[in-house]
Amino acid sequence: MVASLFSARNAFFISLCLFAALYRSVLSRPARFEDDFRITWSDAHITQLDGGRAIQLKLDPSSGCGFASKKQYLFGRVSMKIKLIPGDSAGTVAAFYMNSDTDSIRDELDFEFLGNRSGQPYTVQTNVFAHGKGDREQRVNLWFDPSRDFHEYAISWNHLRIVFYVDNVPIRVYKNNEARKVPYPRFQPMGVYSTLWEADDWATRGGMEKINWSGAPFYAYYKDFDIEGCPVPGPANCPANPKNWWEGSAYHQLSPVEARGYRWVRVNHMVYDYCTDKSRFPIPPPECSAGI
Repeated sequence: MVASLFSARNAFFISLCLFAALYRSVLSRPARFEDDFRITWSDAHITQLDGGRAIQLKLDPSSGCGFASKKQYLFGRVSMKIKLIPGDSAGTVAAFYMNSDTDSIRDELDFEFLGNRSGQPYTVQTNVFAHGKGDREQRVNLWFDPSRDFHEYAISWNHLRIVFYVDNVPIRVYKNNEARKVPYPRFQPMGVYSTLWEADDWATRGGMEKINWSGAPFYAYYKDFDIEGCPVPGPANCPANPKNWWEGSAYHQLSPVEARGYRWVRVNHMVYDYCTDKSRFPIPPPECSAGI
């Protein structure tokens, strides 16, 4: 069972990370869905709950669904708490991501939650697109069952780095390596998106496991929507303002506790890293040696 992945050591580590999160100088402001978001796809498959403070997304044979922020943002932090599809979710994908919506030159920061067969770990895939260049996939098996309760997923983005967090534990760091001629998303504002959809041609074991429609409809739940960043359109000087909290020195590199958590995830739960895939990249891309 997924729950058996927890050990006393893992639980102690997670408690340390949660304690450290108390020192993160972020004034969160969880919002109602309609404050910052709009439905973009199949409104009949999205139901607001708890007075709009939470939503239910539904996937069935007729359709998936999706929503997006009303505004775009240039730098900042976005987060949501998500409870994923329980049981046999193979072939499904729930995504939480940022996207510049600029076609061939798009910037994009992805969380993609890849469904599983019952009893197997959920895999989260992250990817970074910059100036239209992607192919930077990394995959981590979550160390808990994300369908039993809500967990927070966050993207922190400033001029120096992008960090993907799961319950305040950093699972990926992508640094600004423009000095090495590696594109970095710092010019285009991005919207915040989420979708629930069928992707059984690739999502679970490379497409070997197909979706079991007899278990439909499938549901995922979202709450505590939080966006803190520079809205575009908005004050022209906001994105370049070094006094924005996300540009502060505390966000230039991981704290010692965060660095420990990052290494723990990479050693114990990473199942794929494009940087080490020699069949795709005989010579590792330059950003792969940048460290954290």
